[in-house]
Amino acid sequence: MLQNMESEVLKKRLSNVKERIKKAAIDCGRDPDTVRLVAVSKTMPKDRVREAIKAGADILGENYIQEARDKINALSSYPVSWHFIGHLQSNKAKYAVKLFDMIHTVDSLKLAKELNKQAKKINKIQKILIQVNISMESTKSGVHEEDAQKLIKEISLFENILIKGLMTMPPFFNNPEEAGPYFSALRALRDNIRDKAIKNVNMQELSMGMTGDFEVAIKEGATLVRIGTAIFGERN
Repeated sequence: MLQNMESEVLKKRLSNVKERIKKAAIDCGRDPDTVRLVAVSKTMPKDRVREAIKAGADILGENYIQEARDKINALSSYPVSWHFIGHLQSNKAKYAVKLFDMIHTVDSLKLAKELNKQAKKINKIQKILIQVNISMESTKSGVHEEDAQKLIKEISLFENILIKGLMTMPPFFNNPEEAGPYFSALRALRDNIRDKAIKNVNMQELSMGMTGDFEVAIKEGATLVRIGTAIFGERN
């Protein structure tokens, strides 16, 4: 009985988030289909993730390789896409390319080189996003804005990697509107790089916006919003 109640709550939350995404897109004149939801399932047990998938989550975001591997193996019968959204160390690259369709957090040539090497071994073109530390916070990963284009040009030479866009995390604000300029800056950077038409670089994705500020991110051009708490509830 309790499980059924929890399942219904999760279904309602997911539906509510999808409605909010749709409304945010329409309100700023965008096609809602251009914004996709990454349901952040990190730390959630596989049965709960299965419930989310059954309720309509089709992209799942994970932060930890070992935890993700267990879930992906257990839920392999479901036609969903898995995205890595946590900090990735080079020594875990071989696992990441086997498990994930997209890696959101590439911020160094060293990591890209290792991902390319491991992707080549399994004959895969690994889709990645470049993580940009747009807020210049020392506590956050990501390449600095002024170094992003140089890094992208270097990574574009790797044959087994396809750069699909950019990702960022702005500072936390009580008022989500204050995150707007950071999202706007990432969009401007994306557009600037896209105008350069660098070979092997497809600047269509902007991964930005989480539970507290995703509507603002959509207004500023987000194509992937990473939402966990609003779907799964507070994490322990």
